[in-house]
Amino acid sequence: MISAVKKLVPPSWLDFYHRFFSGLAAFVYGHPSRKMTIIGVTGTNGKTTTAYLIAKALEISGAKTGCTTTALFKVADQEWLNDTKMTMLGRFALQKLLARMVKAGCGYAVVETSSQGIVQHRHENVAYDVAVFTNLTPEHIEAHGGFENYKRAKIKLFEFTAGLPPKEIAGRQVARAAVLNADDTHAQDFALAKMPKNVWYGRGTDAEVKAENVLTTPEGSSFECVIGGSRLSLRLNLPGEVNVYNALAALATVHALGLDVSAAAKNLEQVTAVPGRFERIERGQDWTAIVDYAPEPESFKRLYETLKSLPRQRVIHVLGSCGGGRDVARRPVLGNLAARLADVVIVTNEDPYDDDPREIMEQVAQGARQGGKRDGQDLFVVEDRLEAIRMAMRLAQNGDLVLMTGKGSEQWICVADGHKIPWDERQAAAQAIDAAVAERGRGA
Repeated sequence: MISAVKKLVPPSWLDFYHRFFSGLAAFVYGHPSRKMTIIGVTGTNGKTTTAYLIAKALEISGAKTGCTTTALFKVADQEWLNDTKMTMLGRFALQKLLARMVKAGCGYAVVETSSQGIVQHRHENVAYDVAVFTNLTPEHIEAHGGFENYKRAKIKLFEFTAGLPPKEIAGRQVARAAVLNADDTHAQDFALAKMPKNVWYGRGTDAEVKAENVLTTPEGSSFECVIGGSRLSLRLNLPGEVNVYNALAALATVHALGLDVSAAAKNLEQVTAVPGRFERIERGQDWTAIVDYAPEPESFKRLYETLKSLPRQRVIHVLGSCGGGRDVARRPVLGNLAARLADVVIVTNEDPYDDDPREIMEQVAQGARQGGKRDGQDLFVVEDRLEAIRMAMRLAQNGDLVLMTGKGSEQWICVADGHKIPWDERQAAAQAIDAAVAERGRGA
């Protein structure tokens, strides 16, 4: 109903609506972003983990930090799951949370900033100081009318940040900078001449903050971070090269702000997990179970690169795809990738919104069939997501790896007419493991 009404409203009116309430929200809560150093994180993949790592990295010299991400919220020492089903909060909710951070004494706030939020001007009236770019791949392109529009929306964050007046907090001028992934082919488009400082991170020679001697293991990853003439050794509890990049972005942000990178690195070494991001579910079973968000093809590929470091027999992959008209073209692609990378594929429901869940699942399954999977042998379609996870756990044998993607730590499954069904993939996986172990015990 709401989407139908929006189509009837002239774009200029809708634009005014978003801008007006963006300004009103900031006014109501006393413009809290002007009282903290604000870091905005955007890109396609890695935003949530990067934002959280930045918040943890900045907790040096007793500083308090806050963050708002797809997975969780953080205000000083308090952390809780994001149950809104929104990457970037609405205008009033965002300003209210920022005000709460100010009240808690936070000196820094990290805001995961989505392209959809930018299009709706939610980023306006947030006084960003640093804009961080992770990477860019074709995602949400249908919602934006094409990849270039999607990229253009992301770039607006950097243009907005570069155009803001200098901020002074406690008598000290806050640095204004962009932090950019030097190894991404689109990064140059985000390097604006009017930005006071562009700090590059990556593994290539052009990076100012660079990772060398990278080693990934099932337990985590280690590397040496080179900044100018300094060299720091880090050992992360987060596995995979993707988390090396996430950590580099955090260290580059600290460096851009002129803070102690060595102390920040020690903080990063203390982070053990980010909810729903390559999160292991341990219930004493003799197989591995991992929950990960990974909703699109590029994140799939990066996830499987990380899985290479894990000892395993078969990979059993439980997946679905979004409805609501979101990136329909990726559905068979996801199925095809899962078919080629996993041994057993179980296609299930995810967030159908107003679309027919069976149609979505069939499109994903068709891609899996094209990838060589056969119905009833190594391909199964199970509409009930809990039952799909239970099937995966029943099929799992000693040394196998069960992978569940698409939901991460989200707290709802979104269905027709705006209804939301409570859901926690981690809890569902734990229950399914317990049931499978108990069943085998009875069988023995």
